[in-house]
Amino acid sequence: MTKHVVGTIDEVAPGKSKLVEVRGREIGVFNVNGNFYALANRCPHGGGSLCKGVVTGLALSDRPGEYKLVRKGEFLRCPWHGWEFEIKTGQSYCDPKSTRVRQFNVSVEAGEDLVKGPYVAESFQVSVEQNYIVVDL
Repeated sequence: MTKHVVGTIDEVAPGKSKLVEVRGREIGVFNVNGNFYALANRCPHGGGSLCKGVVTGLALSDRPGEYKLVRKGEFLRCPWHGWEFEIKTGQSYCDPKSTRVRQFNVSVEAGEDLVKGPYVAESFQVSVEQNYIVVDL
């Protein structure tokens, strides 16, 4: 697989996302508690722009009428039909056995590791002979 630099870690603060295009594909990059994940910007349920949806948590209930939101910032809700997906795994919480969002591997790498050096400028020996400048190639 080919690596594509899509931004710096400062561009995607915790709890935020960034929509990027890589080789003609829209991909959402998410920062969940300091970990980065990438999902296709296409809801597998209805084809909507999934990554433009709301980042939320998981609603749990012990009894009717009482709800609590846990795992805040770990789920993405599609703006079209409200289907929810776990950002870390891409798994659907509406149809977990057969529906998931396409994921892409993400890594955080130092700039000096992406392009190895050292870089050496091409140089030429120069000397002066009887008022002429001579360059050796």
